[in-house]
Amino acid sequence: MATSAQIAPEEASNEPKFGGFTRFEIELEFVQSLANPYYLNHLAAQKLLQQPAFIEYLKYLQYWSKPPYLKYLAYPGPTLRNLELLQQEQFRKNIISPDAVQAMVGEGTKAAVDWHLEKET
Repeated sequence: MATSAQIAPEEASNEPKFGGFTRFEIELEFVQSLANPYYLNHLAAQKLLQQPAFIEYLKYLQYWSKPPYLKYLAYPGPTLRNLELLQQEQFRKNIISPDAVQAMVGEGTKAAVDWHLEKET
């Protein structure tokens, strides 16, 4: 059976549905949620980032960083950056810290402000 990484998104309508959604849709929503530092902290608090099967799933999700899947991400910068950070054991340990979360939020806010300032000039 083909994985969603092997199925073109346009062919996803032939995929089985889970709760009314295709695997492609479920994985897209999940991977996009990784852009949120508070969600990463939640995953750490639930101890999911310590589970080998979940770590393997995060590794599997790296297919979103390549075409044709990349174009479906609403916020590819923070989504893919955080997905890459989640591949590192030290980051998975550190994200439980509220200070680490606040630092990521601050970085994201600064990046957004800088982007808007660049657009104005």
